[in-house]
Amino acid sequence: MASAVEKSAAIVIVTEGGPHIWAIVNAIADQLDPVSVILESPESKKHLLLGRARRQGWFSAIGQLGTMVLTRLGKRFFAGHAERLIAAQKLQTEPKPGQKIIHVSSANAADCLQAIADIRPGVVLLAGCRLLSRQTLAQMPCPVLNYHAGIAPKYRGMNGGYWALACGDLQNFGTTVHLVDAGVDTGGVLKQARGKPEPGDTISSYALRQAAFSRDICVEAVRGALDGKLVTIDPGLPSKQWYHPTIWFYLWTGLTKRVW
Repeated sequence: MASAVEKSAAIVIVTEGGPHIWAIVNAIADQLDPVSVILESPESKKHLLLGRARRQGWFSAIGQLGTMVLTRLGKRFFAGHAERLIAAQKLQTEPKPGQKIIHVSSANAADCLQAIADIRPGVVLLAGCRLLSRQTLAQMPCPVLNYHAGIAPKYRGMNGGYWALACGDLQNFGTTVHLVDAGVDTGGVLKQARGKPEPGDTISSYALRQAAFSRDICVEAVRGALDGKLVTIDPGLPSKQWYHPTIWFYLWTGLTKRVW
């Protein structure tokens, strides 16, 4: 009979989804099992816009919305580049047959907490989902990690890879797996991976490129949590939160620095 204090080997990944996230999910599922995916409903664009307008003002919010629209169009226009990247890096960007997926309204909603309680995981990995509230974090029954597409704490928030390149900081084009606290990518750093963009990469494909060289650190961090061996490191970097670039900054930087 299993001991009452025996650690669970179950893994929960909370996400809004996306090809780069499924590449991470499948890499973990290939080596560790069982993996359950809790898929939250995307936050409405109206809600996002209003939230950013409150925090940063309407001028910045509308500028960021312009870049988001352009990025979405870019994914369609450069779909061939993404397909070649996926093939070259052997990324599995769709859910595998039989993958357990639980649909919830939000990572902070009662249905998400109930799903986690039912699974009783040994670790929860966040990957492209809403920021967890303090109340949600307080109810988590196990370590909570986050996969962040940027080098923390220097490039916290949105588009960490893009901002490293836009700042001429090529050596910090990378990703982080960190513990989750109530801040924005401010928890203790567990693992980091660095790589470099390839010709043809843009803000539309950086996430895929980063996922390609970050699969191993995600597996290692999740395994460490299951084994009770989470050790934080000090990256020795300044801390700053970044947002989506405004459309005018994005175009200017693309034209002057060739960072798209």
